[in-house]
Amino acid sequence: MGLFDRFKKSNCAVCGKEVGALGKRKIDDGYICKECANKLSPFYLGRKKSSVEDIKAQLEYREANKAKVAAFQANRTLGLDEKVMIDSVKGNFVVVRQGRNWKETNPDVIPLAQVTGAQVDFDEERDEETYTDKDGNSKSYVPPRYTYSYTSKVVVSVNNPWFDGFTIDVSSGSTSMPHSLESEQARTAAQEICEALTTERERIYESIEADRAPKTAMTCPHCGATTTPDASGCCEFCGGAMT
Repeated sequence: MGLFDRFKKSNCAVCGKEVGALGKRKIDDGYICKECANKLSPFYLGRKKSSVEDIKAQLEYREANKAKVAAFQANRTLGLDEKVMIDSVKGNFVVVRQGRNWKETNPDVIPLAQVTGAQVDFDEERDEETYTDKDGNSKSYVPPRYTYSYTSKVVVSVNNPWFDGFTIDVSSGSTSMPHSLESEQARTAAQEICEALTTERERIYESIEADRAPKTAMTCPHCGATTTPDASGCCEFCGGAMT
């Protein structure tokens, strides 16, 4: 009976739209339409185990994310096929696919402070090329010929309420030689992403710790008052720079 239920029409538990077997996506306590499912974060992998309330909360988060995307201003871009764009002023980053209008995809705007780790996942494989002789048999070339394929990824761990991590597909391809220029560029691009994410995270942590540190009273060189500098490093009385 349960098998046939999958082919019945249902109503989306979120928007109420009637959907057929091919247009619905399973959640823990019902179904949602593919349009609602497509609005979820691509990093959110728990849909099938999520309740209706979980899905609604995720969609509210995704709707609020649109305003963050609109305000996002990258001052650094890294990567090849998939790119990491960093807004170091506001301390956020996004992951986008090359050749797309990235703002229309509503990528998750993730605080750099949420990054807990990043590591390169690079793999290169070798496959022997063969040819078919006149009798239809597969034969090896003499000397042997090989095709080399590579994938370069970055595995990122985050402390985010909606997902624990994700993989950035930096680049992949095939070449006729090992350690080719293309594969080494892909490896380097992945390493640069790792370094940027971890460096920016440490910079933000250091800034937070500096803000938390007790301020030392100083004598203002402009008005002579004894005070502690404000967040901008200025005198609270006359506004003059104290650093």
